[in-house]
Amino acid sequence: MHGSDLPGGGAAGPGSGDGRSGSAAPELRFEVEELTRVEGEGSLRLRMRGDEVVEARLNIFEAPRYFEQLVRGRTPDEVIDIVARICGICPVAYQMSAVHAFEDLFGVQVDPEVRRLRRLFYCGEWLESHALHVYLLHAPDFLGYDSAVAMARDLRPLVERGLRLRRAGDAIIAAIGGRPIHPVSVRVGGFSRAPRRSELAALRPLLEQALDDAVATVRLAATFETPAMERVARLVSMRHPDEYPYNEGHIVSSDGLDIELPAWRDAFSEYQVEGSNALYARASDGSAYLLGPSARIALAATQLHPLARRELEATGLADEIAANIFRSVVARGVELVHAAAEALELVEAYRPPDVALVSWTARPGTAAWATEAPRGLLFHRYELDERGRIAEAQIVPPTSQNQAAIEADLRVFAPSVLRLSHVEAQRRLEQLVRSYDPCISCATHFLDLTVEEA
Repeated sequence: MHGSDLPGGGAAGPGSGDGRSGSAAPELRFEVEELTRVEGEGSLRLRMRGDEVVEARLNIFEAPRYFEQLVRGRTPDEVIDIVARICGICPVAYQMSAVHAFEDLFGVQVDPEVRRLRRLFYCGEWLESHALHVYLLHAPDFLGYDSAVAMARDLRPLVERGLRLRRAGDAIIAAIGGRPIHPVSVRVGGFSRAPRRSELAALRPLLEQALDDAVATVRLAATFETPAMERVARLVSMRHPDEYPYNEGHIVSSDGLDIELPAWRDAFSEYQVEGSNALYARASDGSAYLLGPSARIALAATQLHPLARRELEATGLADEIAANIFRSVVARGVELVHAAAEALELVEAYRPPDVALVSWTARPGTAAWATEAPRGLLFHRYELDERGRIAEAQIVPPTSQNQAAIEADLRVFAPSVLRLSHVEAQRRLEQLVRSYDPCISCATHFLDLTVEEA
């Protein structure tokens, strides 16, 4: 991950068209040689013929990181520590997906207070991740700034609000996990150490402020002027009958899918795309689908905390959130309210578990589970051998699942902007891709655009 601009594109120049003499419409190409604000390196290519987008490709050519190979031969608890290193912003999601998978296979039942601690743990991750995205990565797009640093010169209180929200999330993760990045206390069967009641009580002032800041975030985001766009996407998220989805529930979709979490591969599959080192994912019928805050709000809003539901209703934007990806910034604000409000309740009701870590026995078989990372559904699957060690692993992050949806949105949105000036078209395309929060890599510009027109 990196935080500086990369050179890309180059000067605009003549293109070769579509290579056919007498073609009715010349070909317009937008090529982005290097993207920032994705994890690693990628590129974007759009090809237009007339008003039709004939190709929209988001290629991720980041060097393979081999985590699925690194965990082979490891014990379940070693896996928990290794997968936390996949992402410095979302280690909780990776740890929780793995730990639930193993506990499901081994038949582990944790103390009810451990279960509540895990929800609080996830609240912390949503707070810090959503706050970083909304205020440091996305708000500048809507408010007319090139970066959060530039925005802070004029709108310092907004940036400070985002940093306060992120600190509150980090404090939760550190109190439960031992440190805010790559937590160390998570174990199959619970936690190696449960926090004392006084340690969590000390978080209350931070969380009270975070709740106020989260409400202000929704109200701010609802005022953002967004590009006009509508695409009826297939929405996919988890849903639970009694609570907003973090660690448990079913996988559901806007067109009626309803399956258990370990059954992800029954409805979805990964596939390789030429020119990209990142696997894509599609539904079994070949369709793209959208994960993340917009999908969760559309499919599970009835389980939001009452305060979050109130703020969502006050915006009047629930339908737009489901159809216009630019409104995902409002969805993230609503989830900030939910995370802060639930965290406060969990802290106030906390009692240390009688047993923070239950014993378990490994056995061979398939361990699979999904949880809701800030960016959407994260699926893990492990094959364990006779020694209870990992023989095969599959880790499917939300970003790779959303790539096909990003390309579908580009196809819909591109015709409305590609006839604008180079600078303005680039800004609008950056804003669309950033709406997915495909990574927390924090660079000034998402992409460097090259235009070739025959």
